[in-house]
Amino acid sequence: MSEELKARVLRIGTLIEYQDGAVVSREIIRKDTGTVTIFAFDKGEGLSEHTAPFDAMVQIIDGKAEITISGNKNILEKGDMIVMPASEPHSLHALEKFKMVLTMIRS
Repeated sequence: MSEELKARVLRIGTLIEYQDGAVVSREIIRKDTGTVTIFAFDKGEGLSEHTAPFDAMVQIIDGKAEITISGNKNILEKGDMIVMPASEPHSLHALEKFKMVLTMIRS
């Protein structure tokens, strides 16, 4: 985590900007025990199905996304969150531009 982010109030939505036709990310915290990363997805962008060895939580801070976990589609909007269990296949698709916070817990 960069020093300018520590011990001060930040508006999470302003820490990352949308880019046309892209997925943008910015790592906020990196520790041996886990990470916190913010993402901005342009409409129509996404992450293809993959797995992760750790539990992760997604919090939508702007927009609307479809998050599929083990074949189950979930529509999330600003203020929603979902836990993606370790080793479960998941994918993300921007139904409209959206920003999210990804918290990954390593165990």
